[in-house]
Amino acid sequence: MNKRLISYILGWVMLIEGACMQLSTVVGLIHRERGYIFFLLTGIGLMALGGLMVIKKPENVTMQLKDGFAATSFSWLVLSLAGAVPLWLSGTIPHYVDAVFETTSGFTTTGATILTEIEHIERCMLFWRSFSHFLGGMGVVVFLLALIPRLGGNMSINLMKAESTGPAVSKSMPKLKNYAMVLYGIYIGLTVTECILLLGGGMSLFDAVTTSFSTAGTGGFMVYNDSVGHFGSHYLQSVIAVFMMLFGVNFYVYILLLTRRFKQAWKNEELWAYLGILVVATAVVAANIYPLFGSVYESIHQSFFYIASVGSSTGMALVDTNRWGEVSKMTILICTCIGACAGSTGGGFKVSRVLILLKGVKKEFNFIIHPRSYQTVKMDNKKITHEISRSVSVYLVIYLSIVIVTTILISLDGFDFTTTFTSVLATLNNTGPGLGIVGSTGNYAGFSIFSKLVFCFNMLAGRLELYPFLLIFVPAAWKRS
Repeated sequence: MNKRLISYILGWVMLIEGACMQLSTVVGLIHRERGYIFFLLTGIGLMALGGLMVIKKPENVTMQLKDGFAATSFSWLVLSLAGAVPLWLSGTIPHYVDAVFETTSGFTTTGATILTEIEHIERCMLFWRSFSHFLGGMGVVVFLLALIPRLGGNMSINLMKAESTGPAVSKSMPKLKNYAMVLYGIYIGLTVTECILLLGGGMSLFDAVTTSFSTAGTGGFMVYNDSVGHFGSHYLQSVIAVFMMLFGVNFYVYILLLTRRFKQAWKNEELWAYLGILVVATAVVAANIYPLFGSVYESIHQSFFYIASVGSSTGMALVDTNRWGEVSKMTILICTCIGACAGSTGGGFKVSRVLILLKGVKKEFNFIIHPRSYQTVKMDNKKITHEISRSVSVYLVIYLSIVIVTTILISLDGFDFTTTFTSVLATLNNTGPGLGIVGSTGNYAGFSIFSKLVFCFNMLAGRLELYPFLLIFVPAAWKRS
């Protein structure tokens, strides 16, 4: 591996994270909180160390795909480990592993928490939790590509491949730097729009900003113990639900709309499958929970909010879903696993992969019935290559293997099966809440240090689409090629 180039990229990551911490410093100063000093000092330290690492650009800037994977994986590790320092030093989270769990959950936009009481925490700390969602939502590498002109050529391509979500990187823009800038433009535009709508509904500025950050990154961290349920307004809840759904859409669709390729956007199969899943799941859950609420409107409202929440992997909640029926719980788990669209800020297996697998199954059945016919798999009128189909199949095997192994490891804590299994699914799919103890009103505080480290592994592996993060554990990847 090109270790010098990787360290150069990590230096930029430290610089960016240190600079971003100063926003929390400002929030702390505005609210006259003592916690600001920890963000100020940690941020200065990160910027100083990062500055030393980027003073000299590496002579060899050739980046292979494995280098891109390693650089991206270590970038996310650095973000999580360094981001935990202010929470730990300030005493907000006394144990460093717990603080790392919280920031890993934040940057990977998982939204799982070990905090049992958050309303007494200083606002600069709460701001950092929500802002970590915003930073992690679109991706730190996308941010690097948008800001740093010296990252170019195959370096940009391999970094983008390592962090992109879904089976393939879209070729919608001729230059990846331009592509990254457009992505962030859309991302910020949607975030600002949601914030304005929330302010219009009576939210305070702090609540609107932090809620928008959490929604944009499809993360779920809120500044109140009862999450979105704190806001009794159906208008506010509906705005949040709609934007959770919007951030789960492939951002390539938004690029098509901006470039007035409406017909191509309209025919996007993944978009319609995603919306179809949300509609069907909402109807199923609404019918199942109707006896609890006794109102068609309230049942649909509650159902749509939570399905949009888990379908986009955001994980925000209004009520305790452990009280819902088994049909609702199974529907929630299915939506958790499927997740959002490729190229979105959402997690999960991704709708596009599910479509490719289903089309592959259909192809095999057609081949059995008509063995002499020529069968092809297409999506959006484009042929799915054998390499993509193979990659999706291998991804499924690795995904299921991680679920099985980590479920066994977490079971050592002795919790019930529902809690153990859904906690694994919720962290690997970057959703946050599961069922049982880790339900919509629960948390992960009761797990052992070992289990929390396993959850951190799941969150990072899930956010980086398995391959990049797993590669750093393969000894052969570190050999010079």
